[in-house]
Amino acid sequence: MSFPARPKPGDRRLQLMITCLCDAFYDEAARATVEVLEHLGCEIEAPPAQTCCGQPAFNAGDWPSSRRVVRHCLDAFAGEAPVVVPSGSCAAMARHGALLEFEKEPDLGAVEAFAKRTWELCDYIVNGLGVREWPGRYPAKVALHRSCHTRGTDCYESAVMLLSSIEGLELVQVGEQEQCCGFGGTFSVSFPNISRAMGQLKVDHLTAERPDCVAALDMACMMHFGGMMEKNGDPTPRRHIAEILRDALRNKGDH
Repeated sequence: MSFPARPKPGDRRLQLMITCLCDAFYDEAARATVEVLEHLGCEIEAPPAQTCCGQPAFNAGDWPSSRRVVRHCLDAFAGEAPVVVPSGSCAAMARHGALLEFEKEPDLGAVEAFAKRTWELCDYIVNGLGVREWPGRYPAKVALHRSCHTRGTDCYESAVMLLSSIEGLELVQVGEQEQCCGFGGTFSVSFPNISRAMGQLKVDHLTAERPDCVAALDMACMMHFGGMMEKNGDPTPRRHIAEILRDALRNKGDH
């Protein structure tokens, strides 16, 4: 998987892609993302016309429909400001999937420009803004899921760097870290039995060390293995990494 090189942000003005799953299911992750970025002095715009990155249609092989959604995305996020996404999956679609779709299209130049200014949240904090340590306190054992869509980027490594720097937070080892959670968008619908087996293996590894919470950079993965954990009666909380970063900030004065 090849991702385009990006220039460093010139200032801290940005556009926030809230994502479909934040909008529909994980609004707290979106709120936490805003709080984290505001702590860093960012000036945030959330374009009201935004809808979807186009990945569902892309994964289903319906490229004409996906192109229409991507074109709308380009219009919604017009300009030159960085686009920050609290989702490795949506960021990967914007930075890689859309380029594949438009390889022979006249809109390729616009898509390339959009790809170069799109960042996953942790990648933006560490590699865009140069933040290497996160303040605050979070006294808990955390198991961090590595999403397939963060491969080929610095997203996961950036998340590890930030979490490892938080006072009181212990990152626990997760077995078979490269193993997919089994969601894969439409894959989970087309091959439910395989998807369920992959998801259960992932849940087993994520909870093996009895963490206080399971964290992820991607709501799609969290929705999939989180739903399985609920069906299993596993009460281990699932949290987007933005929520952990935000809560660490809130705990700065507790000790």
